[in-house]
Amino acid sequence: MQKVRSVKNQYLGINAHLHSYWQAGGDWGEFHASYIIDLSRALKAQLAPLGYVAGIQKSIQIRRENTDDSKPKSDVTIYDTHPTRPFMAAQPPLGGAYDMVLDLPEVLEEEDDSAEFRALAIYEANPDPADNLGEPVAWIEILSPSNKPGGQHAQIYKSKRRKLLDSAIVFVEIDYLHESPPTFDRIPRYRSRTRNNVGSTNAHPYRILVIDPRPLISQGKLYTYQFDVDQPIPIVTIPLSASDVLEFDFGRSYHRTLQDEMFAYMHVSYEQLPVNFNRYSKDDQQRIAARMIAVLEAAKNGIDLETGPFPTQALTLEDALARIEAHAAR
Repeated sequence: MQKVRSVKNQYLGINAHLHSYWQAGGDWGEFHASYIIDLSRALKAQLAPLGYVAGIQKSIQIRRENTDDSKPKSDVTIYDTHPTRPFMAAQPPLGGAYDMVLDLPEVLEEEDDSAEFRALAIYEANPDPADNLGEPVAWIEILSPSNKPGGQHAQIYKSKRRKLLDSAIVFVEIDYLHESPPTFDRIPRYRSRTRNNVGSTNAHPYRILVIDPRPLISQGKLYTYQFDVDQPIPIVTIPLSASDVLEFDFGRSYHRTLQDEMFAYMHVSYEQLPVNFNRYSKDDQQRIAARMIAVLEAAKNGIDLETGPFPTQALTLEDALARIEAHAAR
């Protein structure tokens, strides 16, 4: 059968085919770099009327103290351009679509409190003319496989994140990697440590975490925005200075990245199951198979795939897999 490809992302949210490919050894770094650029563009446009700016920097790094490189760097940083607003009391986000709120001390209690370079920090309110931006109010990180639990840089990442939280900076962590556990033990695992690969019944493959350590970590909160295969990436509430919040759509930039860089067209054939298909839950396997059927039926009927994604049918996993096999046999 001829390969069924599309430039446009055929999933409503995360493209399961692509993310399975990337976690199986594809070039995650290329997606990471491209997505950061698109996020930065969208953030700048939305933040400007609020009096904030965003900038791309190196991912979080902590080096020797008393050197020019001792400060951590983020994927995307949000700065406040208002001279007095950083001194105002921060307010919790109201009416957000997050699915779970955790007290920050509880989720951090498993971390080593003796993490290196912990110190009291004092931030300037007025931007420093030397660096143009001043001190950040929020940091955004896209997790790579090596930073997740089990990865070679997981502990280093954990320590660097803790340093940022100790500095009272809002931290946004984007986790689109379903094959490795969440970075906090209190969040249910999608995949278990056992051979049967069955994770928690209330676990999800993808999440965006908003960690607000203000005014103190002992009073901070962690907001989780979790979602499943073929569900839209949620709009996330990011607290800024005082009562300011940013309602940001990470999904819009995600779809743009996939389309502009032609990632799906290059790496996805919708007549084939994703690599390591068995690493998804049964419910998500059904969603993947139903999505594949929608694409294959559209292609068979001569519908332009770039007008998708298309509605899916209510099929059992077994029926959907049988129909995929029938398509492949033609």
